[in-house]
Amino acid sequence: MDGQGDEQAKAMRLRGLFDGVMPQMDAIGAPAFRQRRRSREQKRQIPDPRGARETAQQAPARTGCQTVVAQHDTAARGQDCGEFGHRDGQTLVAEQPNFGERVAPDHRAFYRHAAGARNAPFKGSIMSDAADRLAEVKANIAEAAKRAQRKADQTCLIAVSKTHEADTIRPLIAAGQRHFGENRVQEAAAKWPGLRTEAGDITLHLIGQLQSNKAEEAVALFDAIHSVDRPSLVEALAKACTKAGRQPQLFVQVNVGDEEQKGGCAVADLPALLAEAAGAGLTIEGLMAIPPAEVEPAPYFALLDELAERHGLPLRSMGMSGDYETAVMLGATHIRVGTALFGAR
Repeated sequence: MDGQGDEQAKAMRLRGLFDGVMPQMDAIGAPAFRQRRRSREQKRQIPDPRGARETAQQAPARTGCQTVVAQHDTAARGQDCGEFGHRDGQTLVAEQPNFGERVAPDHRAFYRHAAGARNAPFKGSIMSDAADRLAEVKANIAEAAKRAQRKADQTCLIAVSKTHEADTIRPLIAAGQRHFGENRVQEAAAKWPGLRTEAGDITLHLIGQLQSNKAEEAVALFDAIHSVDRPSLVEALAKACTKAGRQPQLFVQVNVGDEEQKGGCAVADLPALLAEAAGAGLTIEGLMAIPPAEVEPAPYFALLDELAERHGLPLRSMGMSGDYETAVMLGATHIRVGTALFGAR
């Protein structure tokens, strides 16, 4: 009886977790066919399963029993990774320990423990050096990529330098970090022109919300903008790009959790916004998302990956200090890491 009660309790927790993401999955229908879903023999021969992409095809709506699950964590459980594909009506990203077809409740605890250890205030000679922190994050990226049969260099590490002074940023630049992310145009304009004179090959990403009246400044200063989320901003960016004669790399931010307090376009509005951007002469290369806090992020990362696949977009900006390994395993091409590189603010 105890075992049956445990199973019922787990099922109830899982239902609460998926109540947030499943309406969004229902809105886009079943996953598009992906060429990277191959037989085991083919996967052994092809190290990068994210290779050639197929044009998204229309498919019937996802049924209520179908779920999206996260990458099995071999480091946590010491078990073999599951195979990409479908089983028993479930939409599998890959398997997890214990629960197989659904997100294991203890999987979240493992990532929180790992993130807490990484993000604790840096003390002592081992973790006080920027080069050590950068090397650790890169090693974690490489390990996560290996589990997902990806290459580590398929993921761009963006060091989130918002609120940090130039003297705090310089050690990471000296350690070899070249991609940095800022939330505000004014803050970036105050510190990055000087830093760029010291290291000319810096790539600067705007990862925060952008006001339409700041579009010209953003286009002039940033190499990538991750927060395109509304028609008025599309119009402002199109004018700014034409005036400047250049276009930064552009991502549409998607509100995958349907949260009122968070920026990003709704999943249902994404096709129209992409069409509007194309009509304005803008090239959108990827999608960005921030999953809801305090829940397992894997289903939301899987949702963003599916949306990008469906619309033929090659880039996915997802994952931060507490969950970037999960994001890498689920297809992130850009991760935005602050605390794990700079320490707690």
